[in-house]
Amino acid sequence: MRETPLSNCERRFILRAVQERKRLDGRQCYDYRNVRISFGAEYGSCIVELGKTRVLGQVSCELVPPKPNRATEGILFFNLELSPMAAPAFEPGRQSELLVKVNRLIERCLRNSKCIDTESLCVVAGEKVWQIRVDLHLLNHDGNIIDAASIAGIVALCHFRRPDVSVQGEEITVYTPEERDPVPLSIHHMPICVSFAFFQEGTYLLVDPSEREERVMDGLLVIAMNKHHEICTIQSSGGIMLLKDQVLRCSKISAVKVAEITELIQKALENDQKVRKEGGKFGFAESIPNQKITAFKMEGVAVDTKDVEEQAEEIITKADPPSEVFTQPILHTPGTAQIGEGIENAWGDLEESEREETADEEGETDATAFEWEKIKMEDTSITNETEKDEPIVLSDSEEEEVVILEPQAPPRKTRTQANLKQENTSKKTFNKKRKKKRVAH
Repeated sequence: MRETPLSNCERRFILRAVQERKRLDGRQCYDYRNVRISFGAEYGSCIVELGKTRVLGQVSCELVPPKPNRATEGILFFNLELSPMAAPAFEPGRQSELLVKVNRLIERCLRNSKCIDTESLCVVAGEKVWQIRVDLHLLNHDGNIIDAASIAGIVALCHFRRPDVSVQGEEITVYTPEERDPVPLSIHHMPICVSFAFFQEGTYLLVDPSEREERVMDGLLVIAMNKHHEICTIQSSGGIMLLKDQVLRCSKISAVKVAEITELIQKALENDQKVRKEGGKFGFAESIPNQKITAFKMEGVAVDTKDVEEQAEEIITKADPPSEVFTQPILHTPGTAQIGEGIENAWGDLEESEREETADEEGETDATAFEWEKIKMEDTSITNETEKDEPIVLSDSEEEEVVILEPQAPPRKTRTQANLKQENTSKKTFNKKRKKKRVAH
C-alpha cells in the first residue's frame, strides 16, 4: 500500500512554519522530542519511544564457529524490520530503500565503530565464539526512525547479559542463570545517531524531524557521535550541497544532544538494576499507567456479619406463609395420578349418544378378548400335537452304530415376529367385521 501524499496546502503550510521558526508540535528548531526507555522482564529487551515513534529492541546470543579471517573475534548481527503495523506504507517481506539505508547506517554506527569488544566474545579460538544478534522492530512510525533505532540498539546491548561459560580441555560448559550470574557485554562507548533535516537548499535546519517534516525536506544529515565528542559515522542524503560551517554547526548540536541522551540511558539502566535487586515492579509492566479505571474495578467494602442470624429470623417471621403444596401425587384408580384434592368433572353428565358409544366400545373389548382366548387355545393344541414325535435316529452309514436320542422336555414356546404379525392381522379383520355388523343394524 502506497503512503498517502501530502496535499499542496499541507506542504506550503509546513514550509511556511519552518520559515517562521515554528513547528507543528510546538518545538523549537533544535529541540528533541521526549525520549522514554522501558525494559522487558528479560535482559536485552527494551522499548524506546521518541515522541510517538516506538522501536522494540531484542538481543539474543548463541555459540557458533568464528569467521575464517577473524578466528578470535565474536560476531555482531543487526536486523531491522519495518512492519505494516507501524505504517501502512511498509510492506511485509520486501526490503525497501529506507530499510536498506537504515540497516546499513546502524551497522556502521554500532559495529564498525568498535563500541563492543568482540574479542571478549571468543570462547575457544578458531572453534567457538558468541554471535550477538540485535533485532529491531518498528512498532509505530512518526518520523526519525534512524535515531530511535540507534538508541534502542545500544540500550538493548547495554542491558543484555550473556550466559557464563567455562572451558575444561575440549569440553565447553554453558551455565544457566540459576547456576551462575549472566555476564554483561564489554562496551567501550555508546554511539548515538542525531538527524538534521534541511529545507530550501540548506537555508533552514531542524533537529529530530517528524514524519510530515521528512516528507517536505530537501535533504538529511545523520551524525553518529559518543559522549567523548568522537564522530563514529556521518551520512548525507537528499542530493543537497552542505557547507563546512553547516556541518560544524550540526556536529556541535549533536554533541550536546548525545550527552543528554547518554545520561538518560545510564540513569534508566541504573534504575532498572536497582528495581530488580529490590524485587519491585520492573519491565514493561512498569510503563503501564495505573490511572485508568475499568468498568469492573470496585473498592473493597467491609461486611458486618454480627447480627446476620437475628435479621434473617425477623425477615422469615414477617414474610407471608407459603401456600399449601402437595408434594405427593394422589392415586384415585390404577393408571391415573393427580396432584391436589377433589378436582371434579366440570363437563356434566354424558349424553345418551356418548353412553351408547362407550357401551359399544366395552362390548367390543369383551368380544375381542374372547376371540383372542379362542385363538390362543388353538395354537396350544397345535403345538402339543407337533411335540409328540418319535425318537430321533442318527446314522451316517450302515457300519456305524445307531444312536437313539431320548426326546427332551420341549422348551416353552415364545411369541415370534410371525405370530405377532398373524395376531395383528386377525385382530384388524375381526374389528372390520364388527364395524360392518354395527352399520347393518
